[in-house]
Amino acid sequence: MGEQPIFSTRAHVFQIDPNTKKNWVPTSKHAVTVSYFFDSTRNVYRIISLDGSKAIINSTITPNMTFTKTSQKFGQWADSRANTVYGLGFSSESLLVKFAEKFAEFKEAARIAKEKSQEKMELTSTPSQESAPGDLLSPLTPESINGTDEDRVTPEPPQPAEARAEPSQNALLFPHSSSSTSINKHWEAELEALKGNNAKLTAALLESTANVKQWKQQLAAYQDEAERLHKRVTELECVSGQTTVIKSQKTELNQTIEELELALKAKEEELEKLKEEVQSAHEFQSHKDTLTQTLQDTETRNQTLEAQLSDLEQRLEGSQLEREAFRKSLRSLLELLDTKIFELTELRDTLAKLIEGS
Repeated sequence: MGEQPIFSTRAHVFQIDPNTKKNWVPTSKHAVTVSYFFDSTRNVYRIISLDGSKAIINSTITPNMTFTKTSQKFGQWADSRANTVYGLGFSSESLLVKFAEKFAEFKEAARIAKEKSQEKMELTSTPSQESAPGDLLSPLTPESINGTDEDRVTPEPPQPAEARAEPSQNALLFPHSSSSTSINKHWEAELEALKGNNAKLTAALLESTANVKQWKQQLAAYQDEAERLHKRVTELECVSGQTTVIKSQKTELNQTIEELELALKAKEEELEKLKEEVQSAHEFQSHKDTLTQTLQDTETRNQTLEAQLSDLEQRLEGSQLEREAFRKSLRSLLELLDTKIFELTELRDTLAKLIEGS
């Protein structure tokens, strides 16, 4: 593989809503693995996260990116190539701080790699620019520069000293006027040939410039296509490379789901018990309210009975006082009656004695 994970963590992944550009849209239902990858062949760093077999983050780190911590457990960064903003929610602040430190570290490494790449491109582009004129002129033949065989006049080689020493014989063979006319025609032909070659070179240069622009556009299109294919290959490599990790994560998730189901079942049983206890509490509260009402009624009746008892006690006390007074009066009357009876007895005895004496 061209890319290898160099740092991994787990977080909830979000993306900015493309319509509102304000709200966060979750792209994963639970926390997923978020990894930093380094491509040694291209000297680039990327952030990749998979939810199953789907890549929910595929962001290449550039020197102008900034990771911003918006809260103790949440951070975000903007990716202009993907035309979106990614957000990560961590389970603790320490994980967020560690991720931010790695982001800054790999961002600086990406900046250094970019500078080295630019220097390398400048070094490689310098000799190619110097050889460009030669490439443009290479299709031209000697005939296009010096003219055709019919127009080209081969210059005569310089004569040796012996030939120049016999002017009379040369003057007889080539008159002065005919020699000057032939030389003028020769230079005029050379000038016309140079003008034609200059026009051809200018047209070739313009055509080459247009071809260079077209080649640059095609190169940019090829680079974009290569980047897209490389991302796709990386995604496939990540999918194939993380199969074991995904399986282990799936096993862990299944175990976690089973544990959560058991915990949920226990919570449901506990909830049923709590419901029964609450029902019992409601019944107890109702019974308590009934007893409280009965107690209040009893206390009211007790107070009434106490008032009646107090009244009866007062009446009884009055009756007792009256009875005691009646008893005293009766005793006095009895004493008086006893006295009268005793007196009557004595009177009877006296009368009896008197009767017997008479």
